[in-house]
Amino acid sequence: MKPRPTSRDGWILPFTATVIWLLDQGSKYLVVSHLLPGQPRELCAWTSPIFQLTYTTNTGTAFGLFPGLKDVIVVVAALVIAAIVVYQHQLPDEQWQVRIALGFQLGGALGNLTDRLVRGSVVDFVDLNFWPLGQWPIFNLADAAIVTGTSLLALLIIQEARQMHRDQEQQPDAG
Repeated sequence: MKPRPTSRDGWILPFTATVIWLLDQGSKYLVVSHLLPGQPRELCAWTSPIFQLTYTTNTGTAFGLFPGLKDVIVVVAALVIAAIVVYQHQLPDEQWQVRIALGFQLGGALGNLTDRLVRGSVVDFVDLNFWPLGQWPIFNLADAAIVTGTSLLALLIIQEARQMHRDQEQQPDAG
């Protein structure tokens, strides 16, 4: 079997995922090293009404759902990671924005999976408290990266669908 040629944009996804993973794990290391569980810490007085750090752990999925399913969550995360890696090899070179979106998702998934495997739970610490996010669940950088990557991917899909629609409207009738 002949190997598939390397994409010139093939570095984008692993680079993005690695940066996200390093930022996530580094921030969690600092939180675990400097805060006690449940202890809030303000970064500066003027941000404390809307943003502070509060160290919590989460054994479930997003928003603490399904806390007793650690093994299932690990398997699902591994499948998602594998799907992203396989899918990115199918992308043409000009899809660099999709690679960035997938890199955010992959880095976030790897960050939370690392926590589950190493610590037994995910470290959360970003505590937002402003309208409309009052009582918002505490989250981490991996969660934010997954949401950012998913949102970017959705926007790219919408943009592509609109472009295809415009292209179809501009084609002369074949009859």
